[in-house]
Amino acid sequence: MLYEVDSRKVKDGQIFVALKGHTVDGHDYIEDAIKNGASKIIAEREVKCSIPLEIVSSTEEYLKHALKEDYADKVNKLKIIGITGTNGKTTTAYLTYQLLNLLGEQCGYIGTLGFKYKDIADETDNTTPNILVLYSLLLKLVTEGCQTVVMEISSHALAFERIYGLHFDVVAFTNLTEDHLDYHKTMENYLNAKLKIIDYLVPDGKLIVNADDEAGQKFIDKFNKGIRLGFNPNYDYYIKSTNITPAKTNIEFVYNNNDYQVTTNLTSKFNVYNYITALAIVHSLGYNIDDIIKETNKLHAPKGRCETHKVNGGYAVIDYAHTPDAVEKVVEAYNELKTNRVITIVGCGGDRDPIKRPIMGRIATELSDYAILTSDNPRTEDPAKIMDNILKGVSTDNYEVELDRRTAIKKGIEMLKPEDILLILGKGHEDYQIIGHTKIHLDDAEEVENWKKEHEKN
Repeated sequence: MLYEVDSRKVKDGQIFVALKGHTVDGHDYIEDAIKNGASKIIAEREVKCSIPLEIVSSTEEYLKHALKEDYADKVNKLKIIGITGTNGKTTTAYLTYQLLNLLGEQCGYIGTLGFKYKDIADETDNTTPNILVLYSLLLKLVTEGCQTVVMEISSHALAFERIYGLHFDVVAFTNLTEDHLDYHKTMENYLNAKLKIIDYLVPDGKLIVNADDEAGQKFIDKFNKGIRLGFNPNYDYYIKSTNITPAKTNIEFVYNNNDYQVTTNLTSKFNVYNYITALAIVHSLGYNIDDIIKETNKLHAPKGRCETHKVNGGYAVIDYAHTPDAVEKVVEAYNELKTNRVITIVGCGGDRDPIKRPIMGRIATELSDYAILTSDNPRTEDPAKIMDNILKGVSTDNYEVELDRRTAIKKGIEMLKPEDILLILGKGHEDYQIIGHTKIHLDDAEEVENWKKEHEKN
């Protein structure tokens, strides 16, 4: 890669592009970049410089166009699958990634779970990485002989054009519910940001939408065609019936007047949508539905997505649900499966959308038999103030507040009775908690397993 934006990572001969971020200005690190071997500096203002300097009006725009000019043709040799929506992106993308590899396709994954290809598993900073990291990862896939990549595409990535220059062969839309309104301000703006993904879909590409979500039609209207799925006989993939248990889900669906039956080891109604979306994506690439179904029993949910642990006579379920809609869907799904109580542990992140906090409090307490309200990633906000916002939506008395997340998880486990279900929501796969500007180690699943080791003797 010819370009670099982190002065610490500059290698001999690279061009250092001085980006102006929210908290860090790359212009302050130009000397460091030169010491590390930069051959040229791209900046927005005059600076003392011992190597060639080019002044541009926007270093961000410069980088975006330079990457497209120099690398887009190469990375677009990949078949690129983009999945957008509020919830379900990670599970759908991860199922698609697994299915394609099981069917013999050399497929990579970029998203919330990081960067994955064969034995490579690296973390990424965002659901959709910044454009320089993204192009670097795609170039790596091309170099490694990869054929296809499935990517989660966030609304921020679309708003900030992190995917500039890419061409998608398949785009899938999962759903649209309230999230990120601290940035987008309105649901209309949020939807419009999501709709921008259609601009990257090649004219003969495939658009797959959850048509049970009313926003699905907006995507079809913009692209003028689309493949629909959901619980409606008029859709291309008609989900005819489901039988959901705590351990597996049986799905009957219809495509092109043919009936199909499949069993997945995933649970809950929203995972029915996720699985059928993944199946539709893979089918759209030319694979036979029967062949896809044959590989389905080898699939597993990603870490922190309805991840179930048997503990203290009940079940602890770790899930990333951190939006009102996701929390509601998870709690409702396990209410349908329960034979005893559903206890929910949940909180809200700091420095993020405060509008959803009272909604989350209301949903957790109204839909659960009992709730423990705790901290998520408080970041630079006072956890007690975040909790005050959450409690504004609470009108029941079936809850307690425990700001220390570790303690909240222990309390939840210890109050389990036989066949109770404990939902530990909000952080899923994350193995850290952000307090102030510091990341401390905290893994919800690890806390459950540590409790088991300490209290359950084999």
